[in-house]
Amino acid sequence: MKVYYKEWQQFLPLDIGEVWQFFSRPENLNGITPPDMSFEILSDIANLEMYEGMIIQYKISPFLGIKLNWTTEITHVKDQEYFVDEQRFGPYALWHHQHHFVQKEGGVLMFDKLHYAIPFGPIGRIANGVYVGNKVESIFEYRKKAIADVLKFDELVGKAI
Repeated sequence: MKVYYKEWQQFLPLDIGEVWQFFSRPENLNGITPPDMSFEILSDIANLEMYEGMIIQYKISPFLGIKLNWTTEITHVKDQEYFVDEQRFGPYALWHHQHHFVQKEGGVLMFDKLHYAIPFGPIGRIANGVYVGNKVESIFEYRKKAIADVLKFDELVGKAI
């Protein structure tokens, strides 16, 4: 199984408390996921702050409008510093996504670190090269803009608006 690694950074010109308040509520994930993913949270998690052991079920359409079930678990949480979500059931052979938040002068530096693997051996490696790797990149690029819009700052200059 080939494991791929990707990392993204974004500076959020906000207080760590505001940033954590947003990201620690799984219901906010819908607003920062591309519409073409048809992302739907199935779990009753409204107004719940995440916690270690939290299971979240979704429906997603990552390819050609095909709806897939996806279940993740929040496996690690350190208040206002990081959390980790891992796939328990879904389209990937492995999904381990770390979210890190570092208070800096004037805001928060957010890191996403993702390890993932595609099933089906050589066919999965081809699928990653042709489609999946680019799709993952486009999802996280979309998120940068969506986070800036939702949290009300200019993504290009990192200033609150």
